[in-house]
Amino acid sequence: MIKVLASAALAVGLSLSASAADKLLYELRTYHAEPGKLDALLTRFRDHTCKLFEKHGMTNVGYWVPVENKDNVLIYLLSYPDKAARDAAWKGFLSDEDWKKAAAASEVNGKLVGKIDELYLTSTDFSPGFPGPANSGADRVFEMRTYTTRDGLLPALHKRFNDHTIELFKKHGITNLGYFKLNEGQPDAANTLLYFLAHKDQDAATKSWTEFRADPVWVAAKKASEDANGGSLTVLPDGVKNVFLKPVDFSPVK
Repeated sequence: MIKVLASAALAVGLSLSASAADKLLYELRTYHAEPGKLDALLTRFRDHTCKLFEKHGMTNVGYWVPVENKDNVLIYLLSYPDKAARDAAWKGFLSDEDWKKAAAASEVNGKLVGKIDELYLTSTDFSPGFPGPANSGADRVFEMRTYTTRDGLLPALHKRFNDHTIELFKKHGITNLGYFKLNEGQPDAANTLLYFLAHKDQDAATKSWTEFRADPVWVAAKKASEDANGGSLTVLPDGVKNVFLKPVDFSPVK
């Protein structure tokens, strides 16, 4: 039953608006590879892990590594119908004999992963969502951005994105993908917006951001929202963080 639901999500859920997508549970996982082990980790995902995820009802959404990957990390996004489906899927995956064999064979010379970070996410009402498995035909660069607001101002930030920011991103050649809020119970869940963008390439990203920040409509919208809320919506000085990502060869979305 889980596999059927996940297949339906892959076929339609990722290509619909947030009204459908926000019914899904997303899991953002960051694997910190041991020194010199990132290539072996990617090989294990390519040859075994992704297929076994699908077998157990998980939807592979996207897989990336940072453009400047000094910390040897793999970042990927999965989706599930709900938390119960997530837990059942992982239980089945971890007990799968094919997974145990693949893991053991890949770790003959030592473990591949030193640390795993997990975040549980739900789409915002204004999230365009990720498309189904698709290759844009170009070497796009992706961008993951995390905003931490001052206490109580996440709704104001959501409103600014919904009313202004998303359309201005489009105007300046930036592709909007998934926009997420953190599920309750996680650190800073009430104050965090995490989202993904795509750009034609790194130069295009620089050009788009420069033009966006200088756009009079954005300048006015930003000022109005800050005037109404007593200053910057995000905490200063580091309430906005970003990392540029490139998709790996087996990522459903490129």
